[in-house]
Amino acid sequence: MDIVIDSHTHTIASGHAYSTIIENAQAAKSKKLKLLCTTDHAPEMPGAPHYWHFNNQRILPRFLHDVGILRGVEANVLNVKGEIDLPPSTDQHLDWAIASFHEPVFKPATEAEHTAALINVIKSGRVDVLGHLGNPNYPFDIEQVLACAKEHNVAVEVNNTSLTGKSRKGSDVRCSKIVEIGKEIGVYFTTGSDAHFSEEIARLDLAIALLEKHGISEEQILTTSTSRFLNFLLLRGKPEITEFAALY
Repeated sequence: MDIVIDSHTHTIASGHAYSTIIENAQAAKSKKLKLLCTTDHAPEMPGAPHYWHFNNQRILPRFLHDVGILRGVEANVLNVKGEIDLPPSTDQHLDWAIASFHEPVFKPATEAEHTAALINVIKSGRVDVLGHLGNPNYPFDIEQVLACAKEHNVAVEVNNTSLTGKSRKGSDVRCSKIVEIGKEIGVYFTTGSDAHFSEEIARLDLAIALLEKHGISEEQILTTSTSRFLNFLLLRGKPEITEFAALY
């Protein structure tokens, strides 16, 4: 399986990551990626930047070291209503928005509350993908949430870091179930390294192995093709990125 996009990466702006966007782009080029999503943590995460950081991503060049840069965020799911920690005025400046649960922001609650929060964030129309859903601290009704994601064209991330056992321990079993059910429902998958250091960019071996284990076709995995990924953004109602015309 050839992955050409890393859809989940962090820079020093996140507060607990250690590389710059330039260093991440250099690493992406060395690993033959075509596109890189830069997705720093949104403001409610301790140490994260002010929302101006995300509004101002418009100044980033579309290509760094010959790698296309997608301007993004890893937003926090704040509550059962599915609100996220960025003002709606920021959405116009973002190409790619991940929504994730994080313990410092959304205290783990009941399965019903987690399910409601995910369904509401999907229905809000403000996010493109659900991040690291395998976290065992946040059980949810997998079939109900993934069916809603399918209906609203929201992707499901397979997060490589979640499968290493070093972060969100115990995610591997739930990730496998999510992929299994996602295949049946027909959701779109993405692959994210969740890199917090440049050497982790494109480290997707465990995510690829899990997708291959369940026989997920490349057509269902957005990150296997620049055209597939960028046309998904059009499906989501995003404007065409003219600088990427050759990649559609």
